[in-house]
Amino acid sequence: MKPYLLLSIFAIIQLNTNAQSCFCGKTNISEAGIIDGPAAIDNIATKRVIPLEYVREADVIWSKKTYSYIDLRQKINQPLYYPLDEITASGAWIRDNKNVSLWSIIRCNVFSGDLTIYSPFSPDNLFGKRDGDQMKYPVNHQPGGNYYTDATYRDNLLYYFGKLGPQSDIPLVDEFGDPMEETVDGIRTLVYPPRDTIWYTSKDIIQYRIKEDWFFDKERSKMDVRITAIAPVVLDYELDASGNKVITGTKELFWLYFPECRFIFNNYLLYNDKNDSQMMSFDDLFQKRRFNATIYKESNVYDRNIETYANGVDALIESERIKEKIRTLESDVWSY
Repeated sequence: MKPYLLLSIFAIIQLNTNAQSCFCGKTNISEAGIIDGPAAIDNIATKRVIPLEYVREADVIWSKKTYSYIDLRQKINQPLYYPLDEITASGAWIRDNKNVSLWSIIRCNVFSGDLTIYSPFSPDNLFGKRDGDQMKYPVNHQPGGNYYTDATYRDNLLYYFGKLGPQSDIPLVDEFGDPMEETVDGIRTLVYPPRDTIWYTSKDIIQYRIKEDWFFDKERSKMDVRITAIAPVVLDYELDASGNKVITGTKELFWLYFPECRFIFNNYLLYNDKNDSQMMSFDDLFQKRRFNATIYKESNVYDRNIETYANGVDALIESERIKEKIRTLESDVWSY
């Protein structure tokens, strides 16, 4: 049997294995039946999502759209970052059974088809403007399909959840041990094995960007905020002449519609450094705003980010100015 056929068969077997172990809820029972703790955790969290307050359009007398990033290096944001997971060369996903990071939750539920991702750019214009926060370009699977059963959907997700590794310089060989060749446009070339996929893991996610709407509801006489979308971000880099990685900036992988995410996030628990038996859900963290975020853009006529007109400390000062403007608006309404 030829080597590339063996690789294909192994990949199918591995996909079926991963499909059976996609759920990443909290458990302390190993496959061998060992209980790690005083009691077995055999209840699957099925909390109901607390509905948000209904708001009429006529009651919104002021609103402002902001874009912020949650820096996962900050200590208050690290429950979103840890614990780290790992994907081996064979494709096995190694993760913690008791606690999971936000990236593990997203990856698990996108692969199972429970979450829809939105491309940060138009599929017809790969090098054009990135406007994925408007969520115009969904990456859909076949009805009832997922990463493990829909080949087209699986191929589309490879770009958003990983990147191709370097091309091997060792060609494939046939059953006689001779290098395999193919003819393209009359030119004979060697056949090399397909490039491996390097998957993004929790440690690659440096921040999450969130799109929010701040508004004043006159019916409740309250300033409120709603998260509309969230996007994981990784470092973008290129290889120099010596083969070393040179960081060129950051890259949004994709956007998620947050109201849809709430039904997923609500059933996964965060680490509690005070009590392992009492933990809030990821949805609770966002609704209670138990994170720190820095504004990098507000709605403006130029549709520009803060970094286009302020850098370094000046950009942070501008971000705090926008926050303060929103915070003081509510008190200004009640000035007599």
